[in-house]
Amino acid sequence: MRQQAVTLRALSFLLLLLPMLATAADALPSWRDGPSRDSIEAFVEAVTREGSKDYIKPAERIAVFDNDGTLWGEQPLYYEVLFAMDEVKRLAPQHPQWKTEQPFKAVLENDHKALAAQGMDGMLKIVAATHAGISTEVFMDRSRTWLAAARHPKTGRPYTRMVFQPMLELLDYLRSNGFRTYIVSGGEVAFMRAFAEDVYGIPPEQVIGTTLGAEYQAKDGKVIIERLPTVQHNDDGPGKPVSIETVIGRRPVLAFGNSDGDLQMLQWTMAGEGKRFAGLVHHTDGQREWAYDRESSVGRLDKALDAAREQGWTVVDMAKEWRHIYPDDKE
Repeated sequence: MRQQAVTLRALSFLLLLLPMLATAADALPSWRDGPSRDSIEAFVEAVTREGSKDYIKPAERIAVFDNDGTLWGEQPLYYEVLFAMDEVKRLAPQHPQWKTEQPFKAVLENDHKALAAQGMDGMLKIVAATHAGISTEVFMDRSRTWLAAARHPKTGRPYTRMVFQPMLELLDYLRSNGFRTYIVSGGEVAFMRAFAEDVYGIPPEQVIGTTLGAEYQAKDGKVIIERLPTVQHNDDGPGKPVSIETVIGRRPVLAFGNSDGDLQMLQWTMAGEGKRFAGLVHHTDGQREWAYDRESSVGRLDKALDAAREQGWTVVDMAKEWRHIYPDDKE
């Protein structure tokens, strides 16, 4: 009888423990069972199992991710644009002419319509005023200071908590299976390097983005790299595969994006030999996040969505396939 009681207690303990063991073994707990999760796990299993016809050597397991809209949010404006606008306001006392000079006047008056009318030329002026004329170290310090204090206008969260929990899990899952993870984004590279390692676990040398001109300077016993008000490389659209080729030197075997700006990166990835994976984050959740695609002025997903459906790429339905959006969400 005593032995039977011990056995029953042990069995009861195991039954209680099983759900916890299952959770611990689940590398993607924020992903619901469904086609996207299935395709991710099937790909990773196929390319990492030695003896598989699809096996990929660890050195060739390169995974690239867009940032805005793929790893963190991008509404109502790209977060780096919001940073630049706040920098204009912070620096305005040093530039009294901005009160009457566009596009700065529009920023200071919070006139988004007038700012939009300035187009890309206006945005380049703002970038030149807020991103250049200083050293890389100074710029990254300013970026970190803003990220520590600024809050998203809708959610009230720090921007570094506007990252997508399922994608954080995916990054960890891939790295645990021998992949190297890179950011390849239209965002300015130093801005992303200011937070990417802390937030995503991606070191600076694996962050690729739009780059400004730069110049080595030695002044007053100090040496710096000064950032110049010119765009050296626009890391968007076709610029993404060019920078992957230049910086990484290997074609990725997995790529994730969310917009038409990622189309060429996905095409470039899938054009290689062997088994490959292309994924799109589709923003379908108007309650927990935002719902937008073909008509959006930010993160437009139109041509890439058509290509994904034609080519059989994975399209992640956020509303249906993600249990959580942000790290502090509760189901």
